Amino acid sequence: MRCYSVFNLKSMRTLTFALTLVRHGETQYNKEGLLQGQSIDLPLSDTGLHQAKAAGCYLKDVKFTNVFSSDMLRVQQTAEAIMKYNNSSSGLQIVCEPLLKEISFGDAEGRRVQDVRDMAEAAGQTFPGFTPPNGETQEQVKERIRAFMEKMLQRMGTEHWHRSEEGGGPAGSTVEGGAGDGLGGVPAHALVASHGAYMCVAVRYFVEELRCSLPQGCDEAHVFSLSPNTGLSRFLVTLRKEGDNAFRLHKMHCVFVHRGERTDQ
Repeated sequence: MRCYSVFNLKSMRTLTFALTLVRHGETQYNKEGLLQGQSIDLPLSDTGLHQAKAAGCYLKDVKFTNVFSSDMLRVQQTAEAIMKYNNSSSGLQIVCEPLLKEISFGDAEGRRVQDVRDMAEAAGQTFPGFTPPNGETQEQVKERIRAFMEKMLQRMGTEHWHRSEEGGGPAGSTVEGGAGDGLGGVPAHALVASHGAYMCVAVRYFVEELRCSLPQGCDEAHVFSLSPNTGLSRFLVTLRKEGDNAFRLHKMHCVFVHRGERTDQ
């Protein structure tokens, strides 16, 4: 499913940057339907390495100004591959961020995903969303997401606010199906590499708590679903500057979610 929209800003002093989320490539546990969480830190499989390369080739002409990655191996490998094949962001440093770690599934790590789905169903809940014994609760995950967003907003604002004098926001519509969808006129762009379950919680947090707008006709069931390995989601994030020189979220808009097709495979 593809979701596209037009995003316009009023002529106020703001800074808009693009945020592209990417899930890591496949690991052997992904292939076997097993949960990794935080205690199991496998590298990418051969398929996962191919997926990461394909994502990098797809994004090769997209300019990034900042890159943030979970500090887990499978995500770092994905972010490194994307930047290796990117032609427009040479030498950009990847910031490894523990706040982007996968959800801890506690006693369920290493078990079949289906086992945990069955546990969730027996408890009258759904997965993701269910907390296995000794696992991380949804509120604990959301707190990590809040902390990362605050950290990222301050960094993006500090590094790129001077560009807001040029107008601050994008104009015009997205180009259907292109790797640069939503990037016209945006002066800064952050790539954020993370994990499937974590991203499920993050996207729901964006929509339900940060009031992120969705493209017209976009199905919420699709928006809140699990992104495929190396699936891409893009958002436009607009900041305003407060009197204490801190940066605050002004608005947020989803350009597309869970894009997995690759024209270069």
